[in-house]
Amino acid sequence: MNGQCMCGAVTVTAEPARDGLTVCHCDMCRRWGSVAFMAMTPVEGSVQVDGPVKIFQSSDWAERAFCETCGSGLWYRITAPGPGQGQYHLAAGLFDLNGMRVSLELFSDCKPDAYAFAGTRKQMTRAEVMASFATDGGD
Repeated sequence: MNGQCMCGAVTVTAEPARDGLTVCHCDMCRRWGSVAFMAMTPVEGSVQVDGPVKIFQSSDWAERAFCETCGSGLWYRITAPGPGQGQYHLAAGLFDLNGMRVSLELFSDCKPDAYAFAGTRKQMTRAEVMASFATDGGD
């Protein structure tokens, strides 16, 4: 899949690892984009990025990236040692994702009452997400 930021200065190419999208409702994701962060998880090693990217270490275990020109969010990437280290979660808005549906919601107990996604899917609470990453609480 080929994608780009709002201004086109950053281009991203990646192969989706699965057919579904992930949505995260944690405080950081909601503050970053004003709503949940919707992401496509790529096959490991398939991500190619070109353009002016800025990286922000948003917690002890992850970084977020954005276009230096227009500010579009690009990805959330796990930096902490462990099985997920280096895994990208690419902003869904970079790509034309016709046919892909939300298959997983993270921090489902943290989402505001003001919005919800139609349909059913796997949902993980904050406690379940933190246990799966074996961290001490950072979003």
